[in-house]
Amino acid sequence: MRISTRHAVRTVQVLSVTVTAALVATGCGRSEDSGPGNDAPAKLGAGKAKGTVVMWSMGDPDENLKDLAKKFEQENPDADVKITAVPWDAAHDKLTTAVAGGNTPDISMIGSTWMAEMAAMNAFQATPAAIKSSDFYPGQWDTTEYKGTSYGVPFIADTTVVYYRTDLTTKAGIKGAPAGDREGYLKDLKAIQATAGKENPKLRHATGLVLGFNSWVFWLPMVWQEGGDIYDAEAGKFTFDSPEVAKALEYYASVPKEGMASTEKPDDLQGFRDGLIAVYQQAAWAGGSFHKDAPELDSKWKTMPVPYTKQPAGFAGGSDLAVFKDAKNPDAAWKFAQFLTEPANLAAYAKVTGSLPPSPQAWTEGKLTEDENMKAFEEQLKVSKAQPSITTWQQVADAIDSELEKLALGKATVAEVQKTLQSKATSIGTGR
Repeated sequence: MRISTRHAVRTVQVLSVTVTAALVATGCGRSEDSGPGNDAPAKLGAGKAKGTVVMWSMGDPDENLKDLAKKFEQENPDADVKITAVPWDAAHDKLTTAVAGGNTPDISMIGSTWMAEMAAMNAFQATPAAIKSSDFYPGQWDTTEYKGTSYGVPFIADTTVVYYRTDLTTKAGIKGAPAGDREGYLKDLKAIQATAGKENPKLRHATGLVLGFNSWVFWLPMVWQEGGDIYDAEAGKFTFDSPEVAKALEYYASVPKEGMASTEKPDDLQGFRDGLIAVYQQAAWAGGSFHKDAPELDSKWKTMPVPYTKQPAGFAGGSDLAVFKDAKNPDAAWKFAQFLTEPANLAAYAKVTGSLPPSPQAWTEGKLTEDENMKAFEEQLKVSKAQPSITTWQQVADAIDSELEKLALGKATVAEVQKTLQSKATSIGTGR
């Protein structure tokens, strides 16, 4: 899943009821001796890759990925990689239709929040034992797992950090970055807000606030930071009624309630650039946008890890690579996935695309933290976690988005939101 709240691309689509029912009922037509959680790891053959590998990539045509494919072909002269770009807004339905019809590519990028849903459809091969979980950040590896089995390998990591305008925070008396603890951070936001229209004439609100689509991405880590969660995997029960969830909701509601963020859904990216807000939490793509479209601000913004209460935490999003059970050339597909996720190749890809590699060694080999603004992302990846690995996650996430908006607008209390979410999530269930 690519973390996005501004662009029209919705990286997570809800699977149509018809296709879901058919796939769950039939198990994609495969035998019962294999399937979600019961699959043995795929085996890699000896020697170099051979034959044609058909891959689907997500988003716009990716020339940098094609360059890596050419390098793979040079190292494997008998292999031929064919990459087709699939727009994110069409990808989910295209993938599920391909799985239902047994007409998949060999390998594809998969949005991280889709992995459990599609693994439950018996769509993927289990990850070969030769690909080690220890080579990746734990949260990123967890995005590949369903029922304790890994069905892919992390390729592009995604998480959020806090961007802050140093020219605006300095006028609020803040030396360096805002406080890293949640209580101190709130005090700094109040200090920034106090300069609006005074020391900072253009400033309207201290910070941005994500309302509606994907607001759960920014709120859920607050629960983890309190030491809680919204789902108990062992018990198979949702825990929206916990004290930790209440505290996270109270914090989320306090920012707009105290006038430190707008609830009118402004363009926070543009607002940050224009000096209308001083602090902005977002993913790595935002920094690339600032550098490209507003280079005059390069010396006026920095990044910091997300502030926390009891323990640091963040959301692990991004894209994984998965090989399908209906792949015509699975061995070469896994070898290509293994090649793409070698640290040197992950680092090279990250440097030219601005994406985040999911491997600690890739950060080291690529010397990515020589860019000061990338350090916060590395710190966040170390503590980021995946959302619950349930097939109904998108429905639960949509409910969270809706209730968070009601809370921020003052249309529901914390207690009411907790009660509604616990009821809705329990009704939705966890799927297959």
